Amino acid sequence: MKSNIRASSLDALRGYAILTMVLSGSIAWGVLPGWMYHAQVGPRSNFVFDGSIYGITWVDLVFPFFLFAMGAAFPFSIGNKYRKGSSRWKIVYDSVLRGFRLTFFAIYIQHIYPWVVSSPQDIRSWLIALAGFALMFPMFMRIPFKMPEYVRLLIKIAAYSIGVIMLLNITYADGRTFSLGYSNIIILVLANMAIFGSLIYTFTINKPWIRIGILPFIMAVFLGKENPESWNHAVMTFSPLPWMYQFAYLKYLFIVIPGTIAGEYLYGWLQSKQTTPSIASNNDEYKRMPWILLLTIGLIILNLYGLYMRYLLLNLAGSIIILSILYVLLQIEGKNANYWYRLFKAGAYLVLLGLAFEAYEGGIRKDPSTYSYYFLSAGLAFMAMIAFSIMCDIYSWRRLTRPLEYAGQNPMIAYVSTQLVVLSILNLAGLGTYLSYLDQNAWLGFLRGVIVTSLALLITILFTKLKCFWRT
Repeated sequence: MKSNIRASSLDALRGYAILTMVLSGSIAWGVLPGWMYHAQVGPRSNFVFDGSIYGITWVDLVFPFFLFAMGAAFPFSIGNKYRKGSSRWKIVYDSVLRGFRLTFFAIYIQHIYPWVVSSPQDIRSWLIALAGFALMFPMFMRIPFKMPEYVRLLIKIAAYSIGVIMLLNITYADGRTFSLGYSNIIILVLANMAIFGSLIYTFTINKPWIRIGILPFIMAVFLGKENPESWNHAVMTFSPLPWMYQFAYLKYLFIVIPGTIAGEYLYGWLQSKQTTPSIASNNDEYKRMPWILLLTIGLIILNLYGLYMRYLLLNLAGSIIILSILYVLLQIEGKNANYWYRLFKAGAYLVLLGLAFEAYEGGIRKDPSTYSYYFLSAGLAFMAMIAFSIMCDIYSWRRLTRPLEYAGQNPMIAYVSTQLVVLSILNLAGLGTYLSYLDQNAWLGFLRGVIVTSLALLITILFTKLKCFWRT
């Protein structure tokens, strides 16, 4: 497969995950319905975290969908390196280095958020946020000018050095001081997945069953951790770098590793489209596509509604019915249906496994996360892959999917641009107070999130079109 061909549906899935992550953090707090927040922190608990509340909302799916997309990208990023002749140990080195860079990113952005620098926020905090955002371009972007590699390296070293000096000399709000242990937990988890997920994939390329076989051993460590005399407990509590690594982060491998399977299916499908472009299309395939699209999305919506409202039997029965119909619809030969069927089989298994685990640990929840949450969210991500494949690769709904693809190609910028750029510029321009007027009711509160997220998306699209990509 040509290296310049991208997986549009994977970019769109990643973009959807990152933008909905931004949206969920931008909507007004405390005025929207419960399903607009994490299930454990909504109105059912008076907007205070309560781990005894079960169920999930759409907000609880955005992070696992991003993790899934991260795993699905391994066959393209790591796989391409391997196919081009890179040794496994060179790939391991690159993966560990990427993990450390993401850890730095997690610590760096957490310390330059305006609300961390000053409380209440002021001009100094907004200017520091904008300066910190600008400094990340030489840190994480390949400079598009011709120059010796050692000059590029020196520029990066200088940018990182300035960033470290800045973090060490900022006066923070509420007496806070710089700490390695104060970092963005979402990015820190991604850093751990970049290391351990990559390591597992690197040594199990073309051996997916070994990759899957690792997961029960990780589960065994978690299940045996309560015994203080067990080696499981020792593994759980050991950390040479506690500010960077905790074994508990590895629970998200239950989402990342299934993502690698989906990525291999996607890579094989894209490769077959190039090598055998003359494969005849099946008319039945096109007739069934709208129903496949609607049912995959419908399965996701059903589980969000059924599990949040705790209609467990209804949700289980409805899921089985939808999966059965999808199974029948996908019993056709076609250049696309064969790929979707492979995704469907893996996704259906994980959805049913997640629902079977629902009662374990009290019920499904994101935090503290449960096995039902890992399996179900991974299974629903497989269904989302089918839906995005139809929207991006078949129907080519560019007006809908293209912005998502831009965000998916530049997720680091998309993730930080709201807090560091959009809100900083709005406040410096004197427009920040107008956002507070939108916190009065549910409709305006949601509109607030849409406005802020749209501005962040426009910034991301701008830099993506300018080929300014941040990479670790």
